[in-house]
Amino acid sequence: MKAIFALFSMFLLVSCYNQERNCTDFKTGKFTSETIIDGVHYTSTFERNDTIQTETYDGKVDTFKVRWINDCEYIIKNTHPKNREDKKPVQMKILTTKGNSYTFEYSFVGDPKKQRGTVTKID
Repeated sequence: MKAIFALFSMFLLVSCYNQERNCTDFKTGKFTSETIIDGVHYTSTFERNDTIQTETYDGKVDTFKVRWINDCEYIIKNTHPKNREDKKPVQMKILTTKGNSYTFEYSFVGDPKKQRGTVTKID
């Protein structure tokens, strides 16, 4: 009986917990992004309107077309790819939002390997 009560209590706690997802607050603006790939910390800044994202990383500027799938998912594609990997579109998914930041998951379209990072709105 105690096991059933404990299981019910855990289910009740988990089902009442809703993660915040105010994705539309992050469709436009200026941002900083942080992610760790293979133990290396990467930081970039970018500015996004509804259809274009301009990103600066390590002194280099890239421009991406943005296509929103829904309020929390979009695909970016480099407008001036320099190599084969730059040609691959990247799918982005906002997982949670909190205040002026969000946690996201991304991968090349069709690739099952996902990475995560955080973005903070600076404007």
